[in-house]
Amino acid sequence: MNEAQILLVTAASVAFLHTILGPDHYLVFTAMGKARSWSLNKTLRITLICGLGHVLGSVIIGIVGIILGAQLASVVEIEGFRGNLAGWALLAFGLMYFAWGLKKAGRGHRHSHVHAHDKVIHDHEHDHRTDHSHVHDATAKSPITPWAMFIIFVLGPCEALIPLFMYPAAKQSTGLVVAVAAIFGLVTLVTMLGCVALTTIGVDRLRLPTSGRYAQAVAGASVALCGVAVSFIGL
Repeated sequence: MNEAQILLVTAASVAFLHTILGPDHYLVFTAMGKARSWSLNKTLRITLICGLGHVLGSVIIGIVGIILGAQLASVVEIEGFRGNLAGWALLAFGLMYFAWGLKKAGRGHRHSHVHAHDKVIHDHEHDHRTDHSHVHDATAKSPITPWAMFIIFVLGPCEALIPLFMYPAAKQSTGLVVAVAAIFGLVTLVTMLGCVALTTIGVDRLRLPTSGRYAQAVAGASVALCGVAVSFIGL
């Protein structure tokens, strides 16, 4: 293989490993999709949109760095800052969602109410999960969660893409820069979608408890753990 072919194969390999080894690239979408009862198609659609933002953010920074003649270390430092910001944002989002899930679960218990009808007093059980289902349904349809995920993934960098960018840029090969970006982005997106599909189907096949009172809290905890993995482990 010539240098261009080696570089493209390397870009594809690095993109695949970068995605597989980063659980935030797929477990976040699986957890949120199951907790919010999204269909697989909707989960994959949101994954694709967030993945595009994730890849394009790094591509734009890389291209700007090339145009400005920035050194590799400078661009990598910018990507590192974005990575820290995205990791902490993911952790904060997960913790807030976890707290909201616990609060929602607390409102979902069964208890008794006493009512008076024509001076006859009686009590009956009242289930917040049933009588106030319209409130929870409205929350489930809220676009806030997908938008929050999109913003976090736009902040999240593809650090491995920058060094791959710089080699063809140094040789002033614009076509190869575009090819590297296209291959890296395509492999990243396909891997993300494949992992989300497999983990979502796996959860269904294994019949893991993804619904019920604590589903939202479990999803928030999963997202927070991904944030911990990114911020403290460097995945």
